[in-house]
Amino acid sequence: MQQWHLFLAFFRVGMLGYGGGPSSIPLVHKEVVEKYKWMDDDEFADILALGNSLPGPIATKMAGYIGHRVAGITGMLNAVLATIVPTIAIMIFLLTFLSTFREKAWVQGMTQAVVPVVGVMLAVLTYDFFRKAQGKLGWLLTIALTIVSYLLIEMVGVHPGIVIGCLLLYALLKPTPTGKDGKHEKAESRKEPST
Repeated sequence: MQQWHLFLAFFRVGMLGYGGGPSSIPLVHKEVVEKYKWMDDDEFADILALGNSLPGPIATKMAGYIGHRVAGITGMLNAVLATIVPTIAIMIFLLTFLSTFREKAWVQGMTQAVVPVVGVMLAVLTYDFFRKAQGKLGWLLTIALTIVSYLLIEMVGVHPGIVIGCLLLYALLKPTPTGKDGKHEKAESRKEPST
């Protein structure tokens, strides 16, 4: 049953992920986190960040990793094939069909109408990630990281993988508090016991 669920989840992603990898991310999230609960939001965000920093299409990387995590090697193959084979078949069929009618207005309208829907899906996922980051990092650090990331990626032209890699490296190397509450624990230990 697990293999069947994996196939269905990534088949839906492959069939409905119009616009390439980024548009499939909200669909993967819906299937993996919300529907089948194979992982939580934090794990999904970690996989997405790491997957974006590695070469290759994000949809197949995520399908491969999640499939392997859920059902081993066969799960990985199942999820990757469910993601790519149906779309390859449909692409061959649709490109043959659409190339015949590509000058028609309804064909151009159909392909353009998908763009706003993909934009909304990405905006909703971005808002969810931003809200979760704010909950863990606070508003100031979340906004600062957002602005710095935007400037580096869009204005300077740094590859997103390099920005993500630097943030991951910082998270691994930053000093951590020694106690449960860090500074708060030390401050409380200096207080005189009240009588």
